[in-house]
Amino acid sequence: MIIKTQGLKKIYQMGGEQVKALDGVDIELERGEYVAIMGPSGSGKSTLMNLLGCLDTPSEGEYWLNGHAVSTLNDDELAQVRNKEVGFVFQSFHLLPRYSALDNVQLPLVYSNIAREERLERAMRALEQVDLTDRIHHRPNELSGGQRQRVAIARALINQPSILLADEPTGNLDSTTGREILNLFEHLHTAGHTIILVTHDLEVASHANRIIRLRDGRVELDRTVTI
Repeated sequence: MIIKTQGLKKIYQMGGEQVKALDGVDIELERGEYVAIMGPSGSGKSTLMNLLGCLDTPSEGEYWLNGHAVSTLNDDELAQVRNKEVGFVFQSFHLLPRYSALDNVQLPLVYSNIAREERLERAMRALEQVDLTDRIHHRPNELSGGQRQRVAIARALINQPSILLADEPTGNLDSTTGREILNLFEHLHTAGHTIILVTHDLEVASHANRIIRLRDGRVELDRTVTI
């Protein structure tokens, strides 16, 4: 099992009122699953994504990621687990405009005391995984939206994370390019990667093998997708 949450809650203080963004979420994910987390605005899916990605800590409950009881960790320990275990893919790519594709991909390794030659070699391998070796010296403004997202996916893969966490990864792409990125996620899943896709779009979610739908901070539906 790669992920387990038990009684996960996140409560925000809004003035004199408490708002329960998550209200007792229990989920278990096996290694190698491809899961879509869905829900309307305010359902708690973004809060759950932040907790699963070790960007935040729960108010109550427990969370285990690849054997780490991350709900008990402090900020520094959480950052270490996050950098090692989680690869992030965002809707807006988050690439540095002055850097080439190759340099953007190797960025997560810059502060890890890994020699530049090895960093570049690992970045090249990651770009091979997303079929973008012919654009390694191009800057983001010289790439299409789909190519930029491929660079972002390669960067997410560079540390060989336990989970790939994608937040609306096709949101800034046209429908054709979006399908290409979803096909890439399917390819990565087939290669053995564990993928968690956060989306409001049922068509996007249907590419996953399992859908977890939230409503009012609770799991409303958890089902396997039959293809």
